[in-house]
Amino acid sequence: MTSATNFVTIQLYNLEKMAHPKRRHSTTRRDKRRTHYKAVPVTLSTDAQTGEVHERHHAHIFEGNLFYKGQMIIENYAKTV
Repeated sequence: MTSATNFVTIQLYNLEKMAHPKRRHSTTRRDKRRTHYKAVPVTLSTDAQTGEVHERHHAHIFEGNLFYKGQMIIENYAKTV
């Protein structure tokens, strides 16, 4: 036997040891395994002017007005929507 034949024989032997699934895994199952996303709770803040608890970096409605970063952005916002 030549060295090339020995190499091929060794490679084939190593392939026989590898795991081969009997059934195909679904893409959902594969993606669930690969994901590193973890659900995190929403960060809340208290508005300094109104005292309203709201999601950080989001505008919020208080008494019909739209507020962002402690400032009134739109007055009577509830009537315009």
